[in-house]
Amino acid sequence: MITKQDWLADTLYWTAVAVDHWRFLIAATDDGLIYVDRMDAEREDEPPEDFARWVKKHFPRAVPVRDEERMRPYAAQLLEYWRGERKEFDLPVAPRGTEFQLAVWRALREIKYGQTCSYAELAQRIGKPGAARAVGRAVGGNPLMIVIPCHRVIGKDGSLTGFSGGLDLKKRLLAIESGRA
Repeated sequence: MITKQDWLADTLYWTAVAVDHWRFLIAATDDGLIYVDRMDAEREDEPPEDFARWVKKHFPRAVPVRDEERMRPYAAQLLEYWRGERKEFDLPVAPRGTEFQLAVWRALREIKYGQTCSYAELAQRIGKPGAARAVGRAVGGNPLMIVIPCHRVIGKDGSLTGFSGGLDLKKRLLAIESGRA
């Protein structure tokens, strides 16, 4: 049986947000924010190829539309965070992932502003103490950089570990949260 969902295309709204020397692509559906990532593309008039691949994988029938007005509340909260004026994001988020990934991402959102934890601690928090590597993969697959604060996860020895936005950005985000930015 073919349902309405089978032939309807999702509309994805997106925009680029510039803060300091970084640029971010943010995207949402009518359900909420679905994507935040560092944007390295020179052109901002069309989404970069890595975003197009991500959309094709997670929203195969989607039509990305640049919409500054619709994305304004999301961009405003990101900028407020960057200026140290916001500690929590309160607009809706709608990440897509496996049950395990969603559990890890929920646990990431429970790490308090200005705090950090290790992958092993995060695995403990979700009730999977032996799954630190799997937790690391789920953290690495987080589609909502900053909003789902994967930058707050560090190595067991306290070292800064990989971050899809680069360690320079991770250092900056942790500095913002510690008041040293």
